[in-house]
Amino acid sequence: MPALSPSPLRDLLADRLARLEERIQGACARAGRRRDSVTLVAVTKTVGPTVATVLTELGVLDLGESRPQELWKKHKFLPPAVRWHLVGHLQRNKVDRTLPLVHMIHSVDSARLLEALEQEAQRQGLRLDVLLEVNASREANKHGFAPEEVPELTPQIAGLKWLRVRGLMTMASLAASPEDCRPTFAELRRLRDRMKAESRGGHTFEHLSMGMSNDFEVAIEEGATLIRVGSTILEGLPGEADD
Repeated sequence: MPALSPSPLRDLLADRLARLEERIQGACARAGRRRDSVTLVAVTKTVGPTVATVLTELGVLDLGESRPQELWKKHKFLPPAVRWHLVGHLQRNKVDRTLPLVHMIHSVDSARLLEALEQEAQRQGLRLDVLLEVNASREANKHGFAPEEVPELTPQIAGLKWLRVRGLMTMASLAASPEDCRPTFAELRRLRDRMKAESRGGHTFEHLSMGMSNDFEVAIEEGATLIRVGSTILEGLPGEADD
């Protein structure tokens, strides 16, 4: 798609967001949920700062990035009101630079990373909201804890003073039908409910980050509170080289 001038770009994004909103509202209605129980995180990894800025002008302030380096870069250009979500793998050597920029890290995928984040949060004097990434589809090529490993983290979580574990995240298998993802999302919800019942202090486990462009409606029906949507909003729009 050729580069768009600001007005056509705004109109295109506004139209896509309106269509997406209709689908979100429909899924909430089917599940008997309030619309405000679901937060849209627009994943901006395929576009540059110009497109991402237009999203914020249209009221989308929760933005997600998969790579810490891209989050660092876009953070310089976008308004301070943006709530940045890191939704991809985080290496421990990038923790110190990432931590002060993010609203939430969805992808805490190991006990070592959990400890590294706790230590860095203490060093910087910052509180940090995180989600535990769970490989609920049990695919060998994915990061995350196996579902049965998550309850074993309860003692470590109880000892955290600077991190607040706010819930769980998963990615379903890329399925031909979104309905095929439902068992994965239902399993994560059951695991979240167990952890919520057993956890104390600031570790509230209220969030389920699950559902992407191909399956977010099923995820909402199964309890998602955070959906990570990229291509439905941004497909074909200019990337970094066009900004």
